[in-house]
Amino acid sequence: MTVDLEPERIDAEVDKRLREFSRSVRVPGFRPGKVPMKVLRQRYGGQMRREVFGELVQTSFSEAVAEEELRPAGPPRIEADMDESARRYAYTAVFEVLPRFELSPLEDKTIRQPVAEVTEADLDTMLTRLRRQQRTWSAVGRPAQVGDRLKISYSGTLDGEPFEGGSAEDIQIELGVGRMLPGFEEGLVGAQAGDERRLDLSFPDQYPSEHLKGKPVAFVVQVSEVAEPMLPELDADFVKGFGFPDGDLDKFRLDLRRNMERELKERIHARVKEQVMDLLLETNRIDIPESLIRKEIEVFKQRVRRDVGGGGFELPDNLFRDQAGRRVALGLIIGEIIKINGIEVDPERVREAVQDLASTYENPQQAVDYFYTDRDRVASMEALTLENQVVDWVLERIRVVDEPATFEGLSAPVTSAVTTA
Repeated sequence: MTVDLEPERIDAEVDKRLREFSRSVRVPGFRPGKVPMKVLRQRYGGQMRREVFGELVQTSFSEAVAEEELRPAGPPRIEADMDESARRYAYTAVFEVLPRFELSPLEDKTIRQPVAEVTEADLDTMLTRLRRQQRTWSAVGRPAQVGDRLKISYSGTLDGEPFEGGSAEDIQIELGVGRMLPGFEEGLVGAQAGDERRLDLSFPDQYPSEHLKGKPVAFVVQVSEVAEPMLPELDADFVKGFGFPDGDLDKFRLDLRRNMERELKERIHARVKEQVMDLLLETNRIDIPESLIRKEIEVFKQRVRRDVGGGGFELPDNLFRDQAGRRVALGLIIGEIIKINGIEVDPERVREAVQDLASTYENPQQAVDYFYTDRDRVASMEALTLENQVVDWVLERIRVVDEPATFEGLSAPVTSAVTTA
C-alpha cells in the first residue's frame, strides 16, 4: 500500500515544533528566544522533518488501513520515499492482511460422541494402579518374569570392540517396561540371580547416535538379583496415605470414583472438542498469513525454552509449523464465529469452570477466591469458556452420534488445538 503525505501538513508541523523549540534552544551569537526561524530551519529543520515524517507514517498507516477496510496481520515493513527538494513525502507499507472468508455450512456434518461410565472394574483397575505406585520389591530365587526388577551389570561390543555407553555396573531394570534396547529385556526373561547371558541385538535404524543406528551389537549381562513386586494391602493404612486419616476404605473408593467420573467427563469433552476443531478446519480452508505462523512458532519455542530452563536450547521452526498453523487457522475461524454470531463469554459458565477446578482442592472456596484475585487467570478461563461455547454452537448445528466407549479406552491423551486459551 502506497501512501502520499501532504507537504503542507508536514511543513505546518515542522514550523510549529521549531517555534516551540526556539524558546529554549541556545545558538551562539543569539540571545535565548531570539534565534531567527531561518537559522533554526537551516540547523534543525531536516532532523525535525524526518521526525515528523516518521510519526505521520504511523498515524497515516492506521488511517489508511481503516479507510481501505483492511485488517493487518502484523506490523508493516515501511519503505520510505522522501525527497525534501521535490517536496515528496510518501512511503510504501508492505504487510499481510487477515484473510476474508465466509464460514461454510455445517448442517450436514456428523461427529461421534463417546458414551461411557466408570464401572467397578475400572475402579478396581485404578486401585491396583495406585497400589503399584507404592509397591516394594522382594528378592526371589526363581527365574525372572515380566514385571520383575533385575539388578544387572553388562558390557557391550560393536564389531568386537567396546563402545561408549555400552557398559554399566549394578543398575536396576524392570522387565517389560521397554526402557532398554529392543530385545534386551526380553532376553533376560527366565534368568536367575548368578546367571550370565549373551544378547545379540541391533540398534534401531532411528537411533539418535549416527555411528550406532542399525548396527549389530553383543551384550554380556550378569544378573545379580531378581526381585518381584509386592503390592501394599488395600487396607486402612493404605487409605490413610491418600488423605483419609480415619482409614475409611468406602469413603476412599467413593472419592476415587468421583475423581474418575470427573476425569471421564473431561476425556469425553476433549474427544468431542477435537472432532469439532477438525471439522472447522476441514470445512473452512483459509490462507494463513505467514507472519502469524511465525509469531505462533515463537510462542511454542518460548514455551520449550521455559520448560527446559533456557540454556541456549533451541529447536528448528519446522518442528512447530504444523501445530502453529493449526492454532492460527482455528483462532481465525473461531474468531469469525464469535463475531458473526455475537457470542459473548458467559460469566456463570466461567464460575462453574472455576468451581469445578477448585473442587479438587482441600478448601474449594479458598481456591475459588484465590483464582479470582489474578486477572490473568480469570482471562485465561474466560477464553477457554468462550471457546467451549463455540464448540456448543457447532454441536447445535451438526449431527452427534453416540458411540459406546470405556474409561480405559478413553485414556489415551488427546492434543486438542486450544486457540484462545
